[in-house]
Amino acid sequence: MANPTLSEKSFIKAAREGVGQGPMTVQGTVNKIILMGALVLASALGSWFLFASNPALIMPLAIGGAIAGFVIALILAFKQHLAPTLAPLYAVVEGVFVGATTLVFESMYPGIGLSAVLLTFAILAGIVGLYKAGVIRATPTFKRTILAATAGVAIFYLIAMVLRMFSIEMPLIYDNGWFGIGFSLFVVGLAAFNLVLDLDMIEQGAEHGAPKYMEWYCAFGMIVTIVWLYIEVLRLLAKLSSRD
Repeated sequence: MANPTLSEKSFIKAAREGVGQGPMTVQGTVNKIILMGALVLASALGSWFLFASNPALIMPLAIGGAIAGFVIALILAFKQHLAPTLAPLYAVVEGVFVGATTLVFESMYPGIGLSAVLLTFAILAGIVGLYKAGVIRATPTFKRTILAATAGVAIFYLIAMVLRMFSIEMPLIYDNGWFGIGFSLFVVGLAAFNLVLDLDMIEQGAEHGAPKYMEWYCAFGMIVTIVWLYIEVLRLLAKLSSRD
């Protein structure tokens, strides 16, 4: 997700520190988003076929990919200049996690993976279109609201993970009732609105002449959000499918 520490001042500071590297551009960032997206897709497909023939590897590699992705994201939150090296690596390990997660859902609800991919890209295209048309703008109030809501959901998920270790389930996350579906719709919407923050970060970086390595960091931020959106769409579709 968009890093809230990357304010206008931080972009200007990065531009001064990155003298001689050349400034980042919107098109350069888009190119890197496409490249990282291709890496996620290739890694996900590769892991899909690996897991299909070796089911025992699903959980170890899925957990390993999730942990590796979290560690890389944590490093990049404070060391953006490492993005040219770590961002592609993040895309690969995250692809392993996506492939494993999709295969698990697909085994329960055949066809759900393709539906989730199509819906995710439809939401992405819609948000980009609305942003470009000026219908949605990343105003200060909008940013504060989305960041606060995202932090709240993250804490809620963290509590749910801890409780699950003690066999206590959070109904909003796993329940396929209307409250559970409503919660999933809310989180899907929240993930979609985080894309607006990512798009704004890209424009701000280019406007303030951030160094070239920030193209990789901004692309990383966009991929983080897209993967999150995809996982939440998968969860929502699974809840709806389980009601049939």
